[in-house]
Amino acid sequence: MLFDSYRPLPTVSLPTIIMKSMTGFGRGSVTGENFTISIDLKTVNNRFLDVHLRAEGQLAAVEGLVRRCISERLSRGRVDCSITLDRTLDVAYQVNRQLIAGYIEAMRAIQSEFGLEGAPDINLLARLPGAMQPVREDLSEAVAQGVEQATTEALKELNQMRTQEGDALAAEMRERLGNIESLVPVIEAAAGGQLDHYRTRLQKRINELLTRDGYNAVELDQGRLAQEVAYLADRSDITEELTRLKSHIAQFRTGLDGEGEAGKRLDFLLQEFNREANTVLSKSTDVAIKEAALAIKAEIEKLREQVQNVE
Repeated sequence: MLFDSYRPLPTVSLPTIIMKSMTGFGRGSVTGENFTISIDLKTVNNRFLDVHLRAEGQLAAVEGLVRRCISERLSRGRVDCSITLDRTLDVAYQVNRQLIAGYIEAMRAIQSEFGLEGAPDINLLARLPGAMQPVREDLSEAVAQGVEQATTEALKELNQMRTQEGDALAAEMRERLGNIESLVPVIEAAAGGQLDHYRTRLQKRINELLTRDGYNAVELDQGRLAQEVAYLADRSDITEELTRLKSHIAQFRTGLDGEGEAGKRLDFLLQEFNREANTVLSKSTDVAIKEAALAIKAEIEKLREQVQNVE
């Protein structure tokens, strides 16, 4: 048959990408036959990848290479990259003849106009801005390879630091998440007694009104009371919000321990956390529920501060 020769492809396990902070520093240096390349990388948090290069004019040809190396290994954050090239060969200088000739001509014009004596000083000429400049050499293939190698070393050191920072962030966020998780049963327990609470409160209020208006002999319609209690309980029901909150907790924990860049996903989940906490606050009048919901919101804000620095 057509599919007799089919064999399933081997399963390839994808490497787990460890959570990383967007804050870090890395340095790489490569020494060649007649040059030394040094690259410093410093990163801070940013919504997107934003690379800023600082390099000498002769290194403009390798900026694209450096940007590509960085973008292949980083996905978010502001990156400040400093590239330095030091040549160990004797430096040749070129003379700016037009500049010096123009200066001498101007000096002679001053002598002629004001009757001055003297000759141009060679030391003064040498100190003129731009009179002598190092001869710029085209970047060799060895220099380009050195730039790539130094960038790779700097990125390796940078990622090690970002991983260490990410481990610390993840540990703190797990603790905050555990605090939120421990508050959910408190809300559930308090919410379980709300029906009786509404019934007692409503009955007490009605009795107070009847007594105040002189209707002591009027019998309270228990069926009507039950309807009003059911209506209030339905309006203040937070079962759905608590279910979603527990689901968000599970998803957040998966984001901390799972694969891929987690920053944007965790930030979105925190928005949903906050939405559920606000709804619980607006629906409930119970003091215990409100205190627990406010405590959850406080933990959410602390989590948000940490997530802002996650890649």
